[in-house]
Amino acid sequence: MPPRMQAIEISEHGGPDVLKPVEMETPTPKPGEVLVRVRAAGVNRPDVSQRAGMYPPPPGASPLPGLEIAGEIAALGDGVRQWQVGNTVCALTPGGGYADYCVVPAGHCLPIPAGFDMIRAAALPETFFTVYYNLFMRCGLKAGERLLVHGGSSGIGTTAIQLAKAFGAHVAVTAGSTEKCQACLDLGADAAINYKDGAWPSEVAAWAETLGNGPGLDVILDMVGGPYIDPGIKLLRRDGRYNFIAFLKGPRAEVDFSRVLMNRLTVMGATLRPQTIAEKEAIADNLRRDVWPLLEAGKIGPVIFKDFPLDQASEAHRLMESSSHIGKIMLTVD
Repeated sequence: MPPRMQAIEISEHGGPDVLKPVEMETPTPKPGEVLVRVRAAGVNRPDVSQRAGMYPPPPGASPLPGLEIAGEIAALGDGVRQWQVGNTVCALTPGGGYADYCVVPAGHCLPIPAGFDMIRAAALPETFFTVYYNLFMRCGLKAGERLLVHGGSSGIGTTAIQLAKAFGAHVAVTAGSTEKCQACLDLGADAAINYKDGAWPSEVAAWAETLGNGPGLDVILDMVGGPYIDPGIKLLRRDGRYNFIAFLKGPRAEVDFSRVLMNRLTVMGATLRPQTIAEKEAIADNLRRDVWPLLEAGKIGPVIFKDFPLDQASEAHRLMESSSHIGKIMLTVD
């Protein structure tokens, strides 16, 4: 391993141009960690938020952006037994993915699914950990239930559609254009509604009525917040669950919480990065058991919109902020 590596740092908080290439010391894995030679990394909304100064890394994490990677294990920390140097893995990282090398807890690595290249493998961890954890481990989504996903054409949204459908749920999404709505339908969504027409609550309610067995939704996965919250609460039926994972339109809203009492609703939220090492290991174990066979069978998979070389990370962030993409934006590392 070289003593120094190339990386992309956040030189100061601000726009995409604050992402700067730097040379820095190659990290060393601590006990229970592995060092991965990065070949590809995902670009995610939390990276954009961190760059803007609104999502600081947790204590002890790398200050570099990058929450998911794929590559080869280059070194093992003390006590690591489940991996060997040279194994190819994809991994959820606490930060540091925009670099030649990245340190990761060993239990947050997963084998690259058969038939996947590095780019497709690196597109899996952040979105699949997030969606599985929130929809199934927290919301308990079951076959036959009705799910609404806001931001259906995002990396999270395209993953949520596929996983929810694979496990037997009915899925509606909101998206911001006819093209994006069609992409969601092509992935298996039962209904895709353009939120820009302003009528998404009534259209979602009408779709739910067509399913029979009473009106309303069972689960909402919301990364938008703000003005979407109160209409969403009104759409949930008895024992419905409303789960926030981000607030692209802000965390504040005027809400009629009497419906929470009357319909026994559960309102919850979680972001992945602050979860403990053990909690993320549990998600990884569940993914290996329940989701990796679906990936290897070709039944589900990441949607890749575009990839950029690592030194063009600022361009990747500009694309992310434009919201013109469908699916994942990736970085490749030589």
